[in-house]
Amino acid sequence: MFSNINHLTKFYEYAVDYVSVGIHAVDRNGHTVLYNNKMKEIEGYNIEDISERSILDIFMFQQNDSTLLRVLQTGVKEMNVKQTYWNKNGHEITTINDTFPILHNGEIIGAIEFARDITSLEKLVYQPLRRYGEPLTFDVITSVSEQMNQVIETAKKAAHARIPVLLIGESGTGKDLVAESIHYELNPINDEFVTLFSRRTNQSIIDKIQSYLTYEKSFTFFFERIELLSLPMQNQLLETLNTLSTGKHMIIGSIGDDPIDLISNGQLLKDLYYYFASMTISIPPLKARKEDIKPFVQDYFSRHRERFNSNIQGASDDVLEQFLQYEWPGNLKELELLLDEIASMITNEQLVTSEMLPLHFRFKIQQLDQTTRKPDFFINQSNKELLPLEDYMREAENYYIQTVLNMHEGNITKAAGALGMSRQNLQYRLRKLKK
Repeated sequence: MFSNINHLTKFYEYAVDYVSVGIHAVDRNGHTVLYNNKMKEIEGYNIEDISERSILDIFMFQQNDSTLLRVLQTGVKEMNVKQTYWNKNGHEITTINDTFPILHNGEIIGAIEFARDITSLEKLVYQPLRRYGEPLTFDVITSVSEQMNQVIETAKKAAHARIPVLLIGESGTGKDLVAESIHYELNPINDEFVTLFSRRTNQSIIDKIQSYLTYEKSFTFFFERIELLSLPMQNQLLETLNTLSTGKHMIIGSIGDDPIDLISNGQLLKDLYYYFASMTISIPPLKARKEDIKPFVQDYFSRHRERFNSNIQGASDDVLEQFLQYEWPGNLKELELLLDEIASMITNEQLVTSEMLPLHFRFKIQQLDQTTRKPDFFINQSNKELLPLEDYMREAENYYIQTVLNMHEGNITKAAGALGMSRQNLQYRLRKLKK
């Protein structure tokens, strides 16, 4: 029996050490009693480093930020909780945690957490342009538009002057790409480029900066969307920035809207804006520089050929035309994620055709056609044959009904009321028009 217990223990040890999720268990005092190899890989600690210390001391959590400690206090399991914190090496990591209380005779004696490391995925979501595994320099930026060429020229001047820079632009316009390009334009270049994502509930951003400053390195700090920090946190950030040597460290911030509007709406601290105000760079949305779309698509598929030895040469003319019609509310990031989705289906094709576009994108283009395209019968063209009256009336009816439906966001009842007909009558007409 004893031998069987030893064998069983060995099976448990192998299961714990070789499972693909991190496992961290603590006793009722928050001291570590179990810490597997995957968790060591994620966080960088050995169990000997942490067994006698509270996890609050190790990871600089606020008490309520630690899922393990919350479960210890409440006795309630927490599933699929995302947690971002700093590991031993000073790197920001993100995990998805399932955390359970450990009970004995109805009493909580500890808690155990199973953590899935999504740090790489998180960077991919927020910074999809980083996926090429190469430094992001100004040479990587695809730009033929006058607006983006001006952005690059101004950003290079900021790098040469080594003064704080504020990047202004909608989500997905490539602010992170410009920020890292500034870093690689520095002379001499700083040791490390660090992106710090601002969140209103993130109380540890100052601790993160201080953690980096314990290293004898020069950093380029990129503060993504500083207006998302609470005003007290913005004030703390400003106090910290005023202590940094701009000769040693490069400071770059970004916001997603006009700074004057953000200040007047109480979202941006005026003094924090003034810190960056000597050099502000506005990055235009993709819809304002659509001439950059075709070369970006060409560059994307050029990289695809190099990395995957594919035959793809680019997109067909009708696909490119659809790209130019679309307004790209998600900007450059939306375009690249769409190309990723298309690329995942590529086999031996040489051109991306309309049939290869994802259904959701084709639907968006279809909706765009219905709301913006006027049918030919509303345009007086002498060189065009007249439509038969029945065809003309059918197209006119279809156009008018679709316009009213779009005005009411597809709500059949509201559209029918606006058209002065019953809901059933409108549905009948729609079915008839589709035949």
